[in-house]
Amino acid sequence: MPFKNKTVVITGASRGIGKAIGLRLAKDGANIVIASKSVEENPKLGGTIFSAAAEMEAAGGIALPVQCDIRFEDQVQQMVNKAVEHFGGIDILINNASAINLTTTELTEPKRFDLMYDINVRGTFMVSRACIPFLKKSTNAHILNLSPPINMDMKWFANHLAYTISKYDMSMIALGLAAELKKFNIAANTLWPRTTIATAAVNNLLGGQMLMNMSRTTDIIADAAWFILSKSSAQCTGNTFIDEEVLAAEGITDLEKYSVVPGAKLYTDLFL
Repeated sequence: MPFKNKTVVITGASRGIGKAIGLRLAKDGANIVIASKSVEENPKLGGTIFSAAAEMEAAGGIALPVQCDIRFEDQVQQMVNKAVEHFGGIDILINNASAINLTTTELTEPKRFDLMYDINVRGTFMVSRACIPFLKKSTNAHILNLSPPINMDMKWFANHLAYTISKYDMSMIALGLAAELKKFNIAANTLWPRTTIATAAVNNLLGGQMLMNMSRTTDIIADAAWFILSKSSAQCTGNTFIDEEVLAAEGITDLEKYSVVPGAKLYTDLFL
């Protein structure tokens, strides 16, 4: 149980991929800081910081739900302070919170552009910045951003330029931190799925139930994250991982259990 008593800050952990990673690490007895905005359930999205905390504690971890909008540095600092006061430090940061808006440039309203940049880029940067002083004190510190490999094929810019550059910025933050923090043995990597993942975003924004049925469950990302975060932070850094490749490196190639509909044709995710 490599994560027993380790403290993990996860942004956007009240549902979806963030919650799945929290549950996976909670099974090992990790301390999970659920840094999310949701304190009242949205019927279209489901989940709050409190319901997620209850699930993670039932799984075997210790959870600290903290309402936090990562667009605001005072809330970020308060969240980090609470994590350190409650658990004594921070070992892992997972930058999962993200906003998505798949529109062309003319149809991208300034408020939508600002939301994606404030969460995906500025939020990721500022949460990382706030956690670094405490990650430096950990024996195996990791930062993991949920963002894609940087693929300069123009087709990924053509239809949703603002979203694409915001997600690539998240990846550049990870690569930059890998170089900057290597001397402190703090790892920074990214993780992205080969296929679409069955989350509220896929259901509500991308393709409804049809796409959900062509997707994998959040468990595949959670398992891949578990393997990445188990590695030595001094050696496993500066990578842009794909979930399938992480599992294949561990000898796991039968991925049928992760399909929402066993045997269904799977839909490849963006940027791949």
